[in-house]
Amino acid sequence: MTALSALNILVCGIGGQGVMTAAEVLAQTAIDHGFDAKKSEVAGMAQRGGVVTSHVRIGPRVLSPVIAPGTVDILAAFEIAEALRWCDQIRAGGRVVANSQQLVPPVVSGGLYTYPENAVGLLHTAGTTAGFEVRVVAAGDIAATLGDRKLINTIMLGALADSLPFPAEAMEAKIVERFQARKPALAALNRQAFAAGRQAARA
Repeated sequence: MTALSALNILVCGIGGQGVMTAAEVLAQTAIDHGFDAKKSEVAGMAQRGGVVTSHVRIGPRVLSPVIAPGTVDILAAFEIAEALRWCDQIRAGGRVVANSQQLVPPVVSGGLYTYPENAVGLLHTAGTTAGFEVRVVAAGDIAATLGDRKLINTIMLGALADSLPFPAEAMEAKIVERFQARKPALAALNRQAFAAGRQAARA
């Protein structure tokens, strides 16, 4: 991100994974650190496991919440097939951070589409061809180890933390404060999840 440009982050996943919550945390943390930030969401059949996407744009001044096609700097994919679906929106030199977990949506189980085989391999091939970096994180497995599948969005935010224009600790604090007053046990668990995601992205 240059002094005048915006950082374009596309967050995508399946309904129930916390995509919109993650986008809100990203935008709010940016605003708290003096950036302008705007976001927009598309929640198609989100309550039934459908596709959910959110555009987050961060910069000195952001006029539009919508990311132009082919200008995504960071794709944060909470489900691996969704990473494949949206990776053509990444600019050359951009980055995708993807959860390796496979969650088959209703359009597949209903027979309308076929779930891709070897989605991780296909994503790496796409990155090599189009010139973007690929980091795959086993966020689903990490969440299972921590005992709560709802932690996937926090794990993925941790995985993104070192790619953002504000301190990772600031975003961690923003996540933790959502639980600190009423559910301190969840605050501690989310702190663990964030650290685990950050470490996994560095591996």
